[in-house]
Amino acid sequence: MRQILIAGSIALFFSLFGTPVLIRFLARRGYGQIIRDDGPSSHHTKRGTPTMGGIIIIFSAAAAYFIAHLLTGNAISTSALLVLGLMASLGFVGFLDDWLKVSRQKSLGLNAKQKILGQVLFAAAFGYLGIHFPDGDGLTPISQNLSTVRDTSIVLGTALVVVWVVLMVTATSNGVNLTDGLDGLATGAAVMTFIAFILIGVWEFGQSCAVSPGANCYLVRDPLDLAVLSAALAGSCAGFLWWNASPAKIFMGDTGSLALGGALAGIATSLRIELLLIPLGGLFVIISASVILQVVYFKITGGKRIFKMAPLQHHFELMGWGEVTIVLRFWIIAGLCVAAGLGLFYAQWVSN
Repeated sequence: MRQILIAGSIALFFSLFGTPVLIRFLARRGYGQIIRDDGPSSHHTKRGTPTMGGIIIIFSAAAAYFIAHLLTGNAISTSALLVLGLMASLGFVGFLDDWLKVSRQKSLGLNAKQKILGQVLFAAAFGYLGIHFPDGDGLTPISQNLSTVRDTSIVLGTALVVVWVVLMVTATSNGVNLTDGLDGLATGAAVMTFIAFILIGVWEFGQSCAVSPGANCYLVRDPLDLAVLSAALAGSCAGFLWWNASPAKIFMGDTGSLALGGALAGIATSLRIELLLIPLGGLFVIISASVILQVVYFKITGGKRIFKMAPLQHHFELMGWGEVTIVLRFWIIAGLCVAAGLGLFYAQWVSN
């Protein structure tokens, strides 16, 4: 627990006090957000707000994780290193997208195919490497079994594991990216999900087969260290949220949204709670679903729309809701989804 508190506190400190330094650096160089002309008109006041804030989120979380291990003398786990690598690599894809936008002064960075290709390649590498590096008990960072709230008896095999991980990572990273449309919305929702991962990681460690053998014990390679990484990510996002809340002084950009999505999917996969990510990240799922429904309905009906605009948060903006009101209400939804996910996780353990 001490290492979890250290990692979270250090990440919060770095992010809280490092973000204004990054804001000044980006502002001096004119690296401001480019606003789409077809978006809500109220967003045009945000034009020029520094973007690429995901840089500080990634740095703070990674630095806090390693410093916490240095201070406590505990070993760094392969599982956490793989998740950090996935987060950093997807952050790099997002950074290229953000950089092209600000350098061209247009809202067009990487095209959709280029962005998806980058996500698929790095997610596939994460999935393939994750089924290697067994520990002394033969546990690898990623299981070859499909997991819900824990591993099931359904064996996927190497190829399907990689495909499944690619689907999870691309869906989650794009879900966070779609949610990142209002000040603080995606950041606040991510904090809640990472806190849930802390609780799950600590519980899985306490009830692991190595610590508490039994019919209901957990076979997870590095649950406690993944909780440490989750604490670093929660602290990093919380510190960034101070400056990202309305009115935002900085945006995370695709650098942050793709990185956070990768971290969420990577930790869920490594904790063996893959399908539990659906309720835990419920807000991201709802907002992604709104885009899918809008596109499908538009094509089926020849131009009609379900929502005034997708993603869903912009529909409520066009209905006249204030930005802060939307964010707070969506945070409530995110909190309820996280609570439901934790309830399902605990209920499964109790039922057995």
